[in-house]
Amino acid sequence: MIELKQLTKRYGKAGTLTTALSDLDLSIEKGEIFGVIGHSGAGKSTLIRCINLLECPTSGEVWVNGKNLTSLGKKQLQTERRKIGMIFQHFNLLSSATVYDNIAFPLRLNKTSKDEIERKVKELLDLVGLEAHRDKYPSQLSGGQKQRVGIARALASDPEVLLCDEATSALDPQTTDSILRLLLDINKRFHLTIVLITHEMHVIQSICDKVAVIHQGGIVEQGPVTEVFLKPKHEVTREFIRQEMDSGEALRLAIQGQGNSHSRAVQITFLGSKTYESILSQTVHETGVNFAILQGTISTIKETPYGQLIVRFEGMESAIDATIAKLLEQGLDVEVIQ
Repeated sequence: MIELKQLTKRYGKAGTLTTALSDLDLSIEKGEIFGVIGHSGAGKSTLIRCINLLECPTSGEVWVNGKNLTSLGKKQLQTERRKIGMIFQHFNLLSSATVYDNIAFPLRLNKTSKDEIERKVKELLDLVGLEAHRDKYPSQLSGGQKQRVGIARALASDPEVLLCDEATSALDPQTTDSILRLLLDINKRFHLTIVLITHEMHVIQSICDKVAVIHQGGIVEQGPVTEVFLKPKHEVTREFIRQEMDSGEALRLAIQGQGNSHSRAVQITFLGSKTYESILSQTVHETGVNFAILQGTISTIKETPYGQLIVRFEGMESAIDATIAKLLEQGLDVEVIQ
């Protein structure tokens, strides 16, 4: 659906060039919710704006739905851009236009008939839950309501792709969750491909199928969210997850407690239905190992439940080895904390 090939973007002139993206490759399947996470300055905003060529890459290719956008003329590009909707961090609404007129704006640009505009805008107002606000102006709306207008406007041209540029970072946590639920519903209802960039792991964890971690203009890690979130390989990814899990103190206690050969700290990860099974208690009952839970959490990645425990096992070394082996046999991920 979306393929970025050897994408490079530089700003400035010779001698003062800044490289925002460097030989970046990325592939996104149709119907996916794909997240790109990175710190400020990592290149994520440049990346998402290159997908619809709001930023023209210095080199490389951008393919969307089988067409190389970087090879198209101006008129052809305008046609293809109508198939790509975009919502922004700060909403970008017309302050002097009503909610209705903001949503109708792209339809009027496309010379859509008045009756069709009325039908389409009414449908979109219903979709985003703003029927009662159609005649209000942006100044009369909350942040979440403004973003719902932005989403409705982006959907007005029936796009195949929806780009979200930090769409929830200006919102409070409760409003963020409501917007994420709306995006998830839109993805399911229309099988719309959604690409979102964020610096918040919670956003990725809540609705994304896959994620790419961007650092210094390149992708350092990517894959299904369950895999990347629960088994991070790159230090930048681990940093995002530590911030989300707040496990620093638990790790310190775990390491501190390993003062002799009769204790070992581990992180145990449960995924899917195993999250709610009593696997750990049954296993230590069989092996005779004592354990202390230093930290534990149960949550979901999109709609998949998972659990993570930081545990210190205490007992004979052979019994601890047997405990870890049995947990691994039952499909759990066990990592010894060094």
